[in-house]
Amino acid sequence: MRNNVAQNQKGLASSPAVRHPGTEELVRVLVDHAAKNNDLTSDREPKDDAEEVVIDTEVDGVRYLLVRLPKPTHGHVSLSPREQEIVRMVAQGHPNKVIADVLNISSWTVCTHLRRIFAKFGVGSRAAMVARHLELGRVGLRAKGQEAR
Repeated sequence: MRNNVAQNQKGLASSPAVRHPGTEELVRVLVDHAAKNNDLTSDREPKDDAEEVVIDTEVDGVRYLLVRLPKPTHGHVSLSPREQEIVRMVAQGHPNKVIADVLNISSWTVCTHLRRIFAKFGVGSRAAMVARHLELGRVGLRAKGQEAR
């Protein structure tokens, strides 16, 4: 169990949020409790560019953190040329193996690029990645010489 916790802590920042009924209310209760115990100043707005530890406690030998993060700013995400090419090919419907063959890289490298793109965009799926790419006003999802229909 502790190994799973340690593994999960490494992936928290890049993994998509998991929603459970009542989670938001539970977090509000925890934040209010921390504010009442002077662990947190509830009347202070969090800084936009800084993290703030709200609760840091140990229960049954396992450490739990509740961290207030700044709101993500997805408006100015920069992708490398290779990442842009991978987004374009995913948008065209190509699977990882085809992308790897065309770009002459391993499918593991394609997966690594996709994980990094997902983290930059704050998404958890290929479809969400393409949608976010379009939301940001990026162009160039069609191959060269291919016209819009």
